[in-house]
Amino acid sequence: MSPPPTVKKEDSPVDEPAGTGTDIETAENSSNDEPAVSGGGGNVEMVGDKAVFKASRSFLLAFSALLVLTIAVALDATTLSVALPTISAALGGSALEAFWSGTSFLLASTVLQPSVAGLSNIFGRKYMIYLMIVFFAAGSLVAALSNNFTILIAGRTIQGVGGGGLIALTEVVVTDLVPLAFRPTWISAISAMWSIGTVTGPLIGAGFTENVSWRWIFYLNLPLIGAGFVFVVLFLHQAKIPGGILQKMGRFDWFGSVLFTVASAAFLYGLTTGGVANPWNSYKVLLPLILGPIGVLFFGYYEFYRAKEPIINRRIFSNRDMLLTYVMTVMHGAILWSLLYFLRMCFLPAQIPKVKDVPLTHTLALYYQGVQGYSPIISAVAVLPESLTVAPAAGAVGIISGMTGRYRWSLWGGWFLTTLGSGVLLLLGPNTSVAAWIWLNVPVGLGTGMLFPAMGLSVQAACEPELNAQASAFFSFLRTLGQSIGVAISGVIFQNSFRQRLAALPAFKDVSEQYSRDATAVVSIIESMAPSPEKVQLVKAYSDSLRVIYISLVAFSGFCFLLSLCIRGYSLNQEHVTNQALIDQDAEPSNGTTENTEKVAQP
Repeated sequence: MSPPPTVKKEDSPVDEPAGTGTDIETAENSSNDEPAVSGGGGNVEMVGDKAVFKASRSFLLAFSALLVLTIAVALDATTLSVALPTISAALGGSALEAFWSGTSFLLASTVLQPSVAGLSNIFGRKYMIYLMIVFFAAGSLVAALSNNFTILIAGRTIQGVGGGGLIALTEVVVTDLVPLAFRPTWISAISAMWSIGTVTGPLIGAGFTENVSWRWIFYLNLPLIGAGFVFVVLFLHQAKIPGGILQKMGRFDWFGSVLFTVASAAFLYGLTTGGVANPWNSYKVLLPLILGPIGVLFFGYYEFYRAKEPIINRRIFSNRDMLLTYVMTVMHGAILWSLLYFLRMCFLPAQIPKVKDVPLTHTLALYYQGVQGYSPIISAVAVLPESLTVAPAAGAVGIISGMTGRYRWSLWGGWFLTTLGSGVLLLLGPNTSVAAWIWLNVPVGLGTGMLFPAMGLSVQAACEPELNAQASAFFSFLRTLGQSIGVAISGVIFQNSFRQRLAALPAFKDVSEQYSRDATAVVSIIESMAPSPEKVQLVKAYSDSLRVIYISLVAFSGFCFLLSLCIRGYSLNQEHVTNQALIDQDAEPSNGTTENTEKVAQP
């Protein structure tokens, strides 16, 4: 067996170990019983004086399975937005039911991610991917066949379980297949595929809704996820975890899993329903907001000091870089989804008056519909300057980090551009021209896109090599958690600001409370009003309230920029350790077996 890995600071020479006091513990200190193994996704060869990762055919095929699964989940997460008004009219949905059709997916996709990742450590990634595919497909079918909102919400919840699990597992499997030094390019590919799905999702949803049927939004998931299933079966061959089913079930931390799921679900329930389904001062909101964090703290104590095989290992919090990156990950999710896309109800047009008291939680869509007067479909197209810049920015970070072995520059640059981009959005107003708002929206898209792979690399480089999978899964969970936080914060900011501005206008003083709780209804009111001073006042109040959200995003992203300056940085040139390496089907095993028990220190 090779010596334990030496983890180096990013700025250290290749042959010089990092300074004492912040070195990561070696793989020999692992609590995992299974032997750690090297990845089988390809060979590391020296081309001149540079190490190059030569991906095998098996790896490329296995990675294609991850890409298919990623775009399937991304499309599902975004196609519902423009179709919800039509669905509400067809199924006779109430405001609360329309709200829960989006929120149920968000909650389910968030709270189970750590448990799914923990189960994959014991039962194997491939088998958990199978299970998540079944959940995702079953939920899609239930939603497609639903004839009322109760069944639709049930289908969306089942979809959320599968979708959230697949999001976490794709991140984890990448750590199994590729050494860290060569991982940036492949992480960026996953980010780019997610971006493509989120860009095309609303457009596909609109096309099916207007020209075919809203049910095809869910039917579309079946061939996509079916193709992903076939790819996984045929190409994703990872080393099996030894042990029988009963033995593995006994190893899993069931108590910790249930405790974390219930506590985090309670917190997210209070966070997402506050000010929408229930008033913020209601016990239905305050109780889960108080009990949820208490439960999470108890879960942390149990996992760190009592659990034999914890779902979340305490060693993934072992240094400053990891802790700071976790904070930035939550903020990144909150900023991005506050600005670009929420999993609640988006693009709700005026012609569905039945859907009331549900916020239009796409900040820029609010601007395009409420201030510029664009239609929902045109508003979906108008956010392309942000969406289309995310994937190229993520790809550039992957390529450059892979070539240079350095990633801190992308954290600094990403947060700087996000702060700058959020700031220039303050220039948006009722009279902003098309050319102006296109270019004003580009910097924030580039910045948030750069941060997708940058923060993933920061977590994995600072972590013990054998805990990369756990750290990646926790990173994925925090990013999804940030989405919920962004939804709540932006909603509260807009409601309070809009209420104050309307209360100061004599024409709208009496309806300030009602209008502030329903941004969508205000869009319809603006569209129906004839040109008048009152309409100008309402549009200006609307636009000014959105500006307050932009100011908060500047503050949050500026804070994260300062945090990024404190990132110490670690070398990407580390040992690749995994007990679920890819088995190369094209290689001929010696003596009829495949060797998967040696640790390999990558050059």
